[in-house]
Amino acid sequence: MAIILTDSFDPLDLYHVLFKAYGPSLWWPGDSPFEIMLGAVLTQNTAWTNVEKAIENLRTHDMLGLDAIHHADLDDLAALIRPSGYYNIKAGRIRNLTQKIVQVSQGRLDEFFSMDLDMLRSTLLDVKGVGKETADSICCYAADKQIFVIDAYTRRILERHKVIDASWGYDDIRQLFEQGLPRDLGVYKDLHAYMVFLGKDYCRKKMPCCDGCPLEIDIAAVTAS
Repeated sequence: MAIILTDSFDPLDLYHVLFKAYGPSLWWPGDSPFEIMLGAVLTQNTAWTNVEKAIENLRTHDMLGLDAIHHADLDDLAALIRPSGYYNIKAGRIRNLTQKIVQVSQGRLDEFFSMDLDMLRSTLLDVKGVGKETADSICCYAADKQIFVIDAYTRRILERHKVIDASWGYDDIRQLFEQGLPRDLGVYKDLHAYMVFLGKDYCRKKMPCCDGCPLEIDIAAVTAS
């Protein structure tokens, strides 16, 4: 495993290593801020391939818009997003989200996203079914706000590399990254994406594959080259 220790961990070194391994992430996939926002809800507890199927169903049925989803029958919406799993719950969460946008900005997504980061995050967290990871994903990738997203992959990788332990909270880990990274939205987006790639390809929950992992190498050696 890489030489990443709690007292010497530098998120910027981590970014340089992973940028060299992956290049620009091109993440989060989506043709519009609204589609990206939907993806942030649909990806809860499922693989992204399932989210893509759900979004394609919505696209095929001309339902990939705020107004269409806001006025859709909830059962019909659930049926379309069925591939994403927990479809009845997620349909309710999506409806809660569109209701909040209508309530706050009369359904104008640009106006909704124009709020400052703290206000937008607070408003999203007020939506039933939207937690910190989902809210921050929407803020970062859909609204282009400078906030670092923490997910289960990131926590798992850092715990296995002894950077953190189980006592660390979500915002503690987020601050660890934000304090060590430049205030650069592109860096935030890419590094979070890289942690997802690592978690899926190498640092899996079961049967991790350390051979070939970009973090096998010494970070200092890479950043010095």
